[in-house]
Amino acid sequence: MEQSFNPYLPELATVIKITEETPNIKSYRVVFDDPEKMKTFSFEPGQVGQLYVFGVGEATFVINSPPTRMEYLQFSVMKAGEVTSAIHDLHEGDQVGVRAPLGNCFPYNEMKGKNILFIGGGIGLAPLRTLILYMLDNRKDYNDITIIYGARTPVDLCYKDELSEWESSPDVNLILTVDNEYPGWDKRTGFVPTVLNEVAPSPDNTIAITCGPPIMIKFVLQNLAKLNFKDEDIITTLEARMKCGIGICGRCNIGSKYICKDGPVFSLTQIKESGADI
Repeated sequence: MEQSFNPYLPELATVIKITEETPNIKSYRVVFDDPEKMKTFSFEPGQVGQLYVFGVGEATFVINSPPTRMEYLQFSVMKAGEVTSAIHDLHEGDQVGVRAPLGNCFPYNEMKGKNILFIGGGIGLAPLRTLILYMLDNRKDYNDITIIYGARTPVDLCYKDELSEWESSPDVNLILTVDNEYPGWDKRTGFVPTVLNEVAPSPDNTIAITCGPPIMIKFVLQNLAKLNFKDEDIITTLEARMKCGIGICGRCNIGSKYICKDGPVFSLTQIKESGADI
């Protein structure tokens, strides 16, 4: 059923669960107050939404629950400013506004039959999570799935329960790392781009998808090039302060593109063609 959507008007939604991922990151599961809206709502992996805190403002976050699991929508929020602080003050049962879906999505259909390499850092696992879960729910459509994920310390790793599941799953090759030695940590240490070099995944029939802090992405892209990945086989999400979410205010342009409308998902080929510098 086709959904009606006014991009200017937030839909009323209720927070049904809050999970503390790290000391400064929380995940929020929300459901639309209108049951019909919840039933007909659809989106694709990688699309974003605007969360509105009444009396404060709104901010953009990826929908990091997958479209294969539509009991709720999940957004993960790192406390960084006025709006995100207000979101962190919310409680289960509180009402918010949601404008979604916005932006483009990961080209998941074109990835069928490919090996998939995910490279994430910190809160950057949020956009990857929706695609990882989607692919695991459609496992037969994709070849090997490898996840390289790191954070500053073990405390800063998001989605710890799922990381434990993926670590023991035969469907996923999960490689975890933290920046430096940490008491009780018995896995890899080192920055994500360095671990990528050490793992040295083959570019053959492989799509690489990366998301994380801009400095991490910069060096991941350089190292993927050294590993002979083609620009068209490298996909990333770009972050910018998205105000309107629909390409009107011009706050999030990079080169000739608007991240909110043309992104947030781009291939490295598209980024270079836009003239953006990342």
